[in-house]
Amino acid sequence: MDIFTTFDIAASGLKAQRTRLNTISSNMANAETTSTPEGGPYKKKSVVFQSEPVSFKNQLRQSLNNQAEGVKVAKIIEDNEPPQQIYNPSHPDADEDGYVGMPNVSILKEMVDMMSATRSYEANTTVIKSAKRMAMKALEIGG
Repeated sequence: MDIFTTFDIAASGLKAQRTRLNTISSNMANAETTSTPEGGPYKKKSVVFQSEPVSFKNQLRQSLNNQAEGVKVAKIIEDNEPPQQIYNPSHPDADEDGYVGMPNVSILKEMVDMMSATRSYEANTTVIKSAKRMAMKALEIGG
């Protein structure tokens, strides 16, 4: 695997984790949203990743049994868990019994997911920095 393949793989990880962080941020921002344009409370969203060949050059290498693959966002899915029912008869979105459907977003779980995504993002930046340092050392040795 050459240095550019390393950059491509790490860059695909950075892009995927950025999408994950944006989705987590959206979940946290809408943790109290009880009314959406689709109707009902906000539904938690999750990112699904899948492996992806990084470039044509890597597809050619894969045919030679070098399995260099990156990652991409396959889709963003909505959680099908039912909304939490909270008794609050004074809320504008309360039903006739006084219950309000609240989003199925747990701030604690979202914070844990955010820390995990941040660490993954940092790991990919570390890979890029390390590959860059190795390339610079190789140039020093060759020069």
